[in-house]
Amino acid sequence: MKRVQRIVIPLVFWLAVWQLASLTVGRELLLPSPLRVGESLLALSRTADFWLSVGATLGRVFLGLAWGALMGTALAFLTHFSRWADRIISPAVRVVRATPVVSFILLVYLWVPRWAIPWVIAGLMVLPVVWGSLSAGLSSLDGKLLEFARAYRFSRLKTLRLVYLPTLRPHVSAGLLTAFGLAWKSGVAAEVICPPAQAIGSRIQQAKLGLETADLFAWTLSIIMLSLVLEGMLRRGLERGNQV
Repeated sequence: MKRVQRIVIPLVFWLAVWQLASLTVGRELLLPSPLRVGESLLALSRTADFWLSVGATLGRVFLGLAWGALMGTALAFLTHFSRWADRIISPAVRVVRATPVVSFILLVYLWVPRWAIPWVIAGLMVLPVVWGSLSAGLSSLDGKLLEFARAYRFSRLKTLRLVYLPTLRPHVSAGLLTAFGLAWKSGVAAEVICPPAQAIGSRIQQAKLGLETADLFAWTLSIIMLSLVLEGMLRRGLERGNQV
């Protein structure tokens, strides 16, 4: 009951604030009511185009998350074990982390097809986060455990499983949760700026150009709901993995 109250009470409060703001503005073109947005979202969810757009966006986001996480992991190990790699690669990764996502979108637009831009951008945003988390985890490894592994002649696989993985799991979990949020937001932003044929971002752009404010809010609400659900599933999966 307490858990339900923690969810329901804030939700009802902010819906009431939204409704009051909508009544104050008095123009649904500027701020539609929650009921109007809910009706629009329900109508959109009954169309095949809605689910095709959602599926396409999810595919791009997870593809970007996958390649960004793999590259970030590889670079973290490389920069940890090689001093020269650290000197050469680390500044480049920090530059990627500091560059605004809009700049990357416009630059990548010159080099790759439009349909590939969202997952490329998502991966670029994920890479520095995973690299930073794993680099911090590798730096925190207990040197005595590594000496123990060498003394007992552990194989590389056994050292990875018994020494590295237990230390890196919390860092991997934190990095992936942060990376997923960035991949989701940056991927949709790329779809809005460089709209592919099927994408949530493309539908947001169309709703904006057509002054269909209720649809614009409905698509945005669908993004928020999907993000919360998927992040919750990812969090539970990582927690179960850490308990194994």
